[in-house]
Amino acid sequence: MNPALLNDEQKMIKEMADRFAKDRLLEGYRERALKNDPLDRQLIKEMGELGLLAPNIPEEYGGIGASSFVNGLICEAIAYGDFNISYMNMTNPLMSDVIMRFATHEMKQDVLPKMASGEIIVGLGLTEPRGGSDAGNLILKAVKTDTGYILNGEKTSMSYATQADSVLLFARTGTVESGPYGVSAFYVDLNLPGISRTDFDDIGNKPVGRGSVFFEDVEIPASALIGNENEGFTKIMVGFDLSRVLIALQCVATAQVSVDETWQYVQEREAFKTPLVKFQGVSFPLAEHESTLESLRALAYQTLQLRDGGHRHTREAAMLKWMGPKYCTDIIQSCLLLHGHYGYTTDLPFQQRMLDVMGLQIGDGTAQIMKTIISREKVGKVALQYK
Repeated sequence: MNPALLNDEQKMIKEMADRFAKDRLLEGYRERALKNDPLDRQLIKEMGELGLLAPNIPEEYGGIGASSFVNGLICEAIAYGDFNISYMNMTNPLMSDVIMRFATHEMKQDVLPKMASGEIIVGLGLTEPRGGSDAGNLILKAVKTDTGYILNGEKTSMSYATQADSVLLFARTGTVESGPYGVSAFYVDLNLPGISRTDFDDIGNKPVGRGSVFFEDVEIPASALIGNENEGFTKIMVGFDLSRVLIALQCVATAQVSVDETWQYVQEREAFKTPLVKFQGVSFPLAEHESTLESLRALAYQTLQLRDGGHRHTREAAMLKWMGPKYCTDIIQSCLLLHGHYGYTTDLPFQQRMLDVMGLQIGDGTAQIMKTIISREKVGKVALQYK
């Protein structure tokens, strides 16, 4: 984002996030990404102290009360330094927004300050083994009792599966036939009896720790319910319009740092006694990458402005969600190749960035699902015009 388009407060926040990313994250990204260790809690707490984890949370609950636009600035800045750490900048605003809008005052007071400070990591319990893209077709059950609910079932492909302290869980309280209209939202402590977890051996995003969480006769109090019964699914689907934009900005930032490093490399590297940058076969692809990234960035911030203005932005968010991971994976691969045989080693971060970004061609909705959403938005408007 061009600083000339930002106000003084936005510039200050962006500069702070940029400094943190470059000073604390960029150099150690590759080493952290290659390990099978969880996210670095110390780094997360440092981000919380700076107000970078969930800036949308109001000041009364420990946040800075920032707009979605500012969320985007921070998410992009952090992802420039470490794609996996920036997952917190994508998931925290999504889940804290649900809690802010629908939870009780007591839950807000308890949970939101801990999310803003980095004291806790909260997972999103939505995807199930048989569901995947059919997110409303849930079978994990929450059976009502005199004191609360009993949970039985499995969530899979959950980020932070083995390291999350709690989960924003979506469970079936209605009949199976009711589909998404029989789903309720709960805030659940993941240290309760009856909960077990496993992690996946993914090719990328290893610090995020995707895996499965199993619930066997898990008792939760009635106060764990967020909002009304059977109205949970609509709450999270609205939030996806934000997370999909932030995902695109994560990918843009990771591709941008790769392009920046490649520009530097091709100015220093020579072939036939000539800097590589003077060959159009080298400089033109990089110019194309800059153009693509700037286009994605412009659409992302336009979409966040639509959200802040209370305007519909589902179509734009879906566009960004399929284009961002796809185009940015291709750009990073191109940067790897422009570094020649050295780019193909693990000494440089390109292969890791490519694998990390590629994962988001699946997470939060595949390209096919996003294109279905775009088609529905378009056809719906056309249909309304010709009624």
